[in-house]
Amino acid sequence: MTGALSNIDTIDGQIVRLLQQNARRTYGSIGQEVGLSAPAVKRRVDRLEATGVIRGYTALVDHAYLGQAVEAFAELRFAGSTRVDDIEEIAHDVPEVHAIFTVAGDPDALAWIRVSDVQDLKRVIDRLRSSGKVTGTKTLMVLSSSVRTPA
Repeated sequence: MTGALSNIDTIDGQIVRLLQQNARRTYGSIGQEVGLSAPAVKRRVDRLEATGVIRGYTALVDHAYLGQAVEAFAELRFAGSTRVDDIEEIAHDVPEVHAIFTVAGDPDALAWIRVSDVQDLKRVIDRLRSSGKVTGTKTLMVLSSSVRTPA
């Protein structure tokens, strides 16, 4: 049911916000915040997962500690006849590309890249360009970032 409107009430919204703040919260802790028992919270979380509202859980990582100190976005341009599915697959086998975002307008896509250094970034950009599908790029290096989390 991904993408469809779901029956999300106020309590479900509170549960989602609490899990976004800390996905390791216990059902009991969430229940205290929203006024439900732990089993009732678990049933709601199970339903939110089954309907696709909650798609997974993740850990926030400092990528510099993993040898990926440089973060960048590359604007990618393609020939007008390129299918969107082909754009999405451009970096399927390039592990340094963490996401491809197809966008309306110019450019056609943004590649979110994490690498060890500028030389590594050049290598990844060259690899994307050599696919034969990319007609142009513009690379933007990230100086700092601030990710919003629910209050």
